Amino acid sequence: MAALTLNGVTIHKAFLGAEAQAALVAAVRGVIAQAPLMRPVTPWGKPMSVRMTAAGRVGWVVAQGRYGYAPAHPQTGQPWPPIPPQALALWRAVSGWGSDPDCMLVNWYGQGARMGMHRDADEGDYAAPVVSVSLGDPALFRVGGLARRDPTASATLESGDVAILGGAVRLAYHGIDRVRFGGATLLPGGGRINLTFRVVAD
Repeated sequence: MAALTLNGVTIHKAFLGAEAQAALVAAVRGVIAQAPLMRPVTPWGKPMSVRMTAAGRVGWVVAQGRYGYAPAHPQTGQPWPPIPPQALALWRAVSGWGSDPDCMLVNWYGQGARMGMHRDADEGDYAAPVVSVSLGDPALFRVGGLARRDPTASATLESGDVAILGGAVRLAYHGIDRVRFGGATLLPGGGRINLTFRVVAD
């Protein structure tokens, strides 16, 4: 199980085997059945190319032109479903954190979807790491520094890879430049699921 470092972000290559990936995808489908995927609209009125949902105590949302966390799905009004046990086991294995995450954000990348450079800065407490899991098609992952204009480095994330943003790089800018749609067989018809686990202050 190889690990590499990309601008300070640790990437555990092939951390999840085929069976574990399939089990996690099945669990995510259960989450989506209770909390349907949405396409958030940025504060400046542009729909994101990814679709999202969440599990846990809170979920990441765009509400009233602001990014943040909410205890209920914006469209259904229902509380988010619990984080599946398979996902919690993964967090416990790699995070080094003493408690479970408050949010598992689910990002679905269809054909042509990407994620611009951003930092995960809405959690209110940055001591805990953000753990990111890739499932499905390969994606070009880019990581910068703590300032938007810092130099960047890129690597391909493949199905089963786990990336950790913690410590000095917890607030590093990062994004997905492109997804090689149809480049893996885990998801019928192609696509990529990214799970990110966050600890969110009250």
